Amino acid sequence: MKQTKAKDFRDLSVEKVQEELDDAREQLMRMRFQKASGELKDQNLPSSTRHKIAQLLTVLREKRSEKKTEGEV
Repeated sequence: MKQTKAKDFRDLSVEKVQEELDDAREQLMRMRFQKASGELKDQNLPSSTRHKIAQLLTVLREKRSEKKTEGEV
C-alpha cells in the first residue's frame, strides 16, 4: 500500500474525499475479518489504513470549515 500524504487529499473535492473515506473504512473492516480468520499477511496494513482514515477526516473537516467561513463572508 502506497503511503499518501494529506496534501494529496486536499486537491480532491469534498465528494471525492468522502468516497475515499468510505472506501478506506470498508477496507479496514475487511482487514479486521481477515486478521480474525488468519488470512491477513501484512499486519501493518490496518495501522496504515487507520492513518489514512485520520488524514481523510482531517481534510474533510478543513474543507467543510472552509465552506462555512465562505458562507459567512
